[in-house]
Amino acid sequence: MPRTPGRSFALALGMVAFIGPLAVHLFFPAIPAVKAAFGLSDALAQFTFSIAVFGMGVATLVYGTLADRLGRRPVLLSGLMLFLVGTVASAAAVNVPMLVLGRLVQAVGAGCGLTLVRTIARDAYGPERLVKAIAYLTMFYAIGPMIAPAAGGILVDAFGWRSVFAFALAAGAAITATVYAVVYETRPAAAASPDGGVLRGYGELLAQPRFMALVLQTGFATATFLIVGSASATLMKELLGRPATEFGLYFVLLPLGFMSGTMISSRLGNGARTEAMVLAGALICLAAVAVQAALLLTLPPAPLMFFLPGAVVTMAQGIALPYAQAGAMATIPRLAGTAAGIGVFVQQVAGALFAQLYGIIADGTPRPMIIATALSATLGVVAGGAAYLASGRQKAVPNIS
Repeated sequence: MPRTPGRSFALALGMVAFIGPLAVHLFFPAIPAVKAAFGLSDALAQFTFSIAVFGMGVATLVYGTLADRLGRRPVLLSGLMLFLVGTVASAAAVNVPMLVLGRLVQAVGAGCGLTLVRTIARDAYGPERLVKAIAYLTMFYAIGPMIAPAAGGILVDAFGWRSVFAFALAAGAAITATVYAVVYETRPAAAASPDGGVLRGYGELLAQPRFMALVLQTGFATATFLIVGSASATLMKELLGRPATEFGLYFVLLPLGFMSGTMISSRLGNGARTEAMVLAGALICLAAVAVQAALLLTLPPAPLMFFLPGAVVTMAQGIALPYAQAGAMATIPRLAGTAAGIGVFVQQVAGALFAQLYGIIADGTPRPMIIATALSATLGVVAGGAAYLASGRQKAVPNIS
């Protein structure tokens, strides 16, 4: 039976959005501590972070398709349980392979939230309210990155790196219990048996140039943010000699920027053209990266050189992301869950690849971060421009308005 989502339903969806930050952002301040504890190289220390982003991205492909076939609620609850198992395994790790495996399982579980929150929101609130719903949910999501690194920094300095997983376990258990009690099945009856196989659904979506451009832009924007976030964690500790707690406090500027961008998106809603907003966000991101590069190449490094331009990067991401996500899911409505899965897959895998690229070329200076962010931000503008051009030629693909 169709239901009208109430406040408790919206709050529960917002809480699910915390799962991603518990798997990704909470670990930022722990990277230098894990590196020191296990005697790791920069590349291997970065791998303990990027493997989680990669695993989360790959898992979203499965979650999106399963949600279209089996229903949103059972798939969501299964993912949350997997997150709890991976968190326990990570906390108990006594060597690097065990930690990497635990992080991978934790991230695979966390991938359910990234995909299904958007899909459930589309089911419950309808296409006409989707941009605003995603924008508000994204603002809720921004609270996680705002709290997680600061909490992680305090925990690492006070109790060691394993304590971040204890915190994630407690929070994840509370979220799982809330979802079990409040979130109901939202999959439309017509979507219970989508036409064709899984590969056919992927093929239909990937054949749309506008869809591809939109999801690639979100991937490159996420990559720019993850490079800034992970590089800043290491450079603050090793180049500037600052504690993990201080990194967590400065990091608050990044989700504040993201929240500002999503507020702009939520205010404009369907009144703005999807492709124009996506391209505008990409251009702002590239401008912020250029300013950061100029500062770091001409002046002695300081914390605000990492985090003030980084806040503009995330603001640009917050402007473009709700439009890109809503536009991608509106491409073929019966494949909304699969579209969300592909979008998050591209977003996370691109972020993981670029974050690992930074880890490979890292040399203890800001220069590798400058190179990696310049590349990802430039590709984001190319993808945003392609989406803008494709929208004029691809009339079969509806706009979100």
